[in-house]
Amino acid sequence: MAVTSPAGYGKSTMLAEWAEAESRPVAWATVDTYDDDPVALLTLLATAFAHVSPQADALSEEMVATETGVLGRSAPVLATAISNAPTPFVLLIDDIHAASSDACHDVLEVVLAGVPAGSQVVLASRHEQPYLARLRAEGALFEVTPRELRIGHDGARAIFRAAGVTVSDETLGWAVDRCEGWAAGLFLCALAVRSGADVSDITGRERFVADYLYGEVLVGLSDDAREFLRRSAVLEEMSGPLCNAVLERNDSHAQLLELESRSVFIVALDRDRRLFRYHALFREFLLAELARVDTHTIGLLHRRAAEWCVADGSPERALEHYHAAGELRLAGRLVAALAIPTWQSGRATLVDRWLSRLGGAAIEASPELMVIAAWTAALRGQSPAAEMRASMLERTKVEFETQDEAVIFESSRAMIRTAMCVRDPSGILDDARSAAANIPEWSPWRAPALYLLGTAWILNGSVDQARRAFTDSAERGRRGGNTIAIILSEAELAALALDGPSVQTAADHSHEAMRKIDEHHIDDYPTATLALAVSARVALRQGDGAGARQLLARAMRARIHCTHVVPFVAIRARIQIAKGFAAVGDAVSARQLMKEVDDLLLRRPNLVALADPAAELRNILGNDVGNILALPLTPAEMRLLPYLQTHLMIGEIGSRLFISRNTASTEVKSIYRKLGVTTRSSAVERAIELGLLGE
Repeated sequence: MAVTSPAGYGKSTMLAEWAEAESRPVAWATVDTYDDDPVALLTLLATAFAHVSPQADALSEEMVATETGVLGRSAPVLATAISNAPTPFVLLIDDIHAASSDACHDVLEVVLAGVPAGSQVVLASRHEQPYLARLRAEGALFEVTPRELRIGHDGARAIFRAAGVTVSDETLGWAVDRCEGWAAGLFLCALAVRSGADVSDITGRERFVADYLYGEVLVGLSDDAREFLRRSAVLEEMSGPLCNAVLERNDSHAQLLELESRSVFIVALDRDRRLFRYHALFREFLLAELARVDTHTIGLLHRRAAEWCVADGSPERALEHYHAAGELRLAGRLVAALAIPTWQSGRATLVDRWLSRLGGAAIEASPELMVIAAWTAALRGQSPAAEMRASMLERTKVEFETQDEAVIFESSRAMIRTAMCVRDPSGILDDARSAAANIPEWSPWRAPALYLLGTAWILNGSVDQARRAFTDSAERGRRGGNTIAIILSEAELAALALDGPSVQTAADHSHEAMRKIDEHHIDDYPTATLALAVSARVALRQGDGAGARQLLARAMRARIHCTHVVPFVAIRARIQIAKGFAAVGDAVSARQLMKEVDDLLLRRPNLVALADPAAELRNILGNDVGNILALPLTPAEMRLLPYLQTHLMIGEIGSRLFISRNTASTEVKSIYRKLGVTTRSSAVERAIELGLLGE
């Protein structure tokens, strides 16, 4: 069910009454501006769903993913869990309009497709809900609009009676006409009449609301209370300590309780009455009043709120307040501090969102942010963006206060050059050694620098030195909590061990890498590709063919964003996947991977050291067709595949992926041909069977 209307029509009240009357288990999720991110939205929905399905208690941890993974893995996983609910349920989602991005709409459509017969999802929104197009076409959607929510004569009579007001039928009809059946307007109208106003003085909805709230609410309060209301309105949610910090007072909790007791459009969000929010219309009015009478303090209030949120461990809310205050420099500092741990925790899309919100000018003004932006683009396979940011980083001239800062910045640039392999092998080694020598022990970049040193030694034919560097990187990563460095280094150590006689050594290293991938749910990160591929080969050596095939499917998904901007990882991973496919008799898939290796080597011909193992594998494959398990999808086709779960037309899918309609159409046809299907639904079903979508 879609309940769509502007503020004040009673959507939240309707949902609350439904929840009270419902006999089935009920889950409730309220969306806010912080949930306008597909990972955040799916996490919110998974957490809510856990209230009606205890088996899904840990499901929210599975929702972290990259942009492709969140649509291709996380959303289908949640949809499957919902479809397998042990009992019919009702999921009430309020304020869904706050999740307004296309990415949120796409994952929401996938999740809604999993609602089983006998269960319902109710979505309340101020705006049109485009993700419901398919359900509407299938006749599986019931819609409630302002027409159905308008209050008529009987409803208005009940509202006036509840407010203790008795009026004539003529007066009541006048109120209904003037308020156009708007529930909030009729409620305010009843309060105004109770205070002695004449209904005929009502001039129109918006003006009436402002006039009433000013005349009947603010005027009746003390100067101190009016100031509290206006200034605290910068907060979406309020607590005593937060308001004390923002308003520089010590009685905020008592003030909140007093305002609630006077029914001043404030709502308690918990049973202990520690957390509150204003009614949306009232908050909008208060913010307008603040801008009118006290505009010079708005930035200061947001800065204080940001500082409190940082100290309270709510950095994401702090960022919103810094942006509202126009403090991009302070927001940038916070993003720089949060980026690495946020990336490591599996929320790569959130880092991208923060950087995009800051904008190019703010990034270019901060050397640290420039480094983070370059790494973010490179590790997510965003080829043009990564190359542009790396080039910008090389051209940047920065004057630092200390020599140590200058050395660290230059080391960071050397690491980017090493990862992107822009020089010949000896030059790559020079950069890697310089970075490893100059990155301080305490730096979070220490472990990645050691990993890159190991890759440089591989390119220069020094396997023993590479093994030492990878070992040091993994150990440093464990001490510093650098998940990505651990995964990459342990995977390389496993790959090196597979070339020797010790399968157990390879298994130990691959197990450590996979433990980190599963712990942080980041198996769709491109940096997980090598570990997945090597683990598949280990599984084969240990006689676990089914496990190996599952790992190979995961590796094929993770390789989507393994591009030429980080070519060492991209090539090494594909060679390992190809070896896995060759070992299970799928020569066609192995050759597809080798073709991708050739394409990468064309872009990076300086990586001759990686060409030899590729040539050896190609000779082993020969022309034997073997047992074709499934014709593999290319990375471009894998990026498009998750969108076949949505109602989006081919042109719209192309827009999402920044490709032309013709290119998208060609890729869709190729997907159908390779999967042996003729429809979108069949393609999705076949992809799930092959492990290309979902878990």
